[in-house]
Amino acid sequence: MRAAIHNPYLDTLGGGERYTLSFAKVLLSKGWKVDLEWNDPKIKTSLENRFGMDLSELGIVDDVKRGGGYDLCFWVSDGSIPTLQSRKNILHFQFPFHNVSGKSLLNRMKLFRISKIICNSNFTKEIVDKEYGINSVVVYPPVPVSEMKPKRKENIILYVGRFSQLTQSKHQDVLIKAFKKLYDGGDYSDSGLNQWKLVLAGGIEIGVESGYLDNLRKTTEGYPIKIIKSPDYKTLKELYGVSRIFWSASGYGEDENKNPKMVEHFGMTAVEAMAAGAVPALFNAGGHKEIINDGVNGFIWDTTSSLILKTKKIVSEKGIYTNLSKEAKKDSLKFSYERFEKEILSLI
Repeated sequence: MRAAIHNPYLDTLGGGERYTLSFAKVLLSKGWKVDLEWNDPKIKTSLENRFGMDLSELGIVDDVKRGGGYDLCFWVSDGSIPTLQSRKNILHFQFPFHNVSGKSLLNRMKLFRISKIICNSNFTKEIVDKEYGINSVVVYPPVPVSEMKPKRKENIILYVGRFSQLTQSKHQDVLIKAFKKLYDGGDYSDSGLNQWKLVLAGGIEIGVESGYLDNLRKTTEGYPIKIIKSPDYKTLKELYGVSRIFWSASGYGEDENKNPKMVEHFGMTAVEAMAAGAVPALFNAGGHKEIINDGVNGFIWDTTSSLILKTKKIVSEKGIYTNLSKEAKKDSLKFSYERFEKEILSLI
């Protein structure tokens, strides 16, 4: 059996790309021959380094011909509906596209060739179902939770996400400002918060505006804030393992109804951190709300003042960190690779 895979965003090396490669991994494990469309075979090395996957059996080809000649085609949409030509076609939406004339006559005709449409979250599903007039299936992203191990914890607040300014900003600048207020606040010295540090890690391969990182770094001067550019998988696992708290401001300042593409569609790095025992504090938008049960396995926040107060609560109130960390680790299992594999196999 032969499968074709197309993802136009591969070089961004983000969560959606892990999703795509995990789909390929499922097929490869069942004896399929899988070809990934990309015009540079060196992409395989970049993907292996970022995600810690063995992709030696994965083929890299210039053109999968929209699935022509293949038994199965997995296609990540860029908002358009392609005319797919394999025996079975799966269309994946990792972005909540809207206002793209999704219900056009041409799109409706192309959808006849699609066997299944899958989304990465209920947030994405709600938007694209309305836009395209479809009924998609949610298959949550595969998070390598079994590979994330708690280590000797340090007083680190971590965020992992691209530094790009493409479809959405991860708002590392907001996290820096919040941390500086937290660090400077004399009210928090009794809790030891002036003994903590902030670590921001993420890819810089594509979409980083000139001078953005330099300007970001200048705002950190005089504070225990570290920026790590394009960490490999080993480094990420270590960071997750030693960090106590995971922050995210992705979607901050955006209206998720008017601009759904600008907020976090799921939040794989948050789940990775949870699996390693870090307590998440995530901005209240998009897919974050499908991960966090506020006050049970982490916190949701709406303002930076709320983020600071809830972080103080995690640090200072007896038993809070231990209980939240335990629940976060347990709930991360809902998004395991094993669950993803089972659901994908049931679809194909």
